[in-house]
Amino acid sequence: MNHDHSGHETPPGFWSSRYAIGLIVIGGIAGYFLLTEHLAHVVGALPLLLLLACPLMHVFMHHGHGGHGHHHHDDNAAHSEPQKPNPSKPGELS
Repeated sequence: MNHDHSGHETPPGFWSSRYAIGLIVIGGIAGYFLLTEHLAHVVGALPLLLLLACPLMHVFMHHGHGGHGHHHHDDNAAHSEPQKPNPSKPGELS
């Protein structure tokens, strides 16, 4: 049984619908009012957030404490010399 799906259009995704646009607008307005009403609390917490960011960056950027200098390389590839190109003489066809 073969079904021809070429005549059917796929519905648009959620983020391209008018509901998503309304959700983004309402979220932006709510975020604006939360920030303006609670600006003193946000500014007061900035030094603490900066101190909290330091250990988090260390953990996520170093991938934990076991990731320092434990890279495995192929011993044969590390000791082999790179091949030098063989320049051809002018006028010679290869």
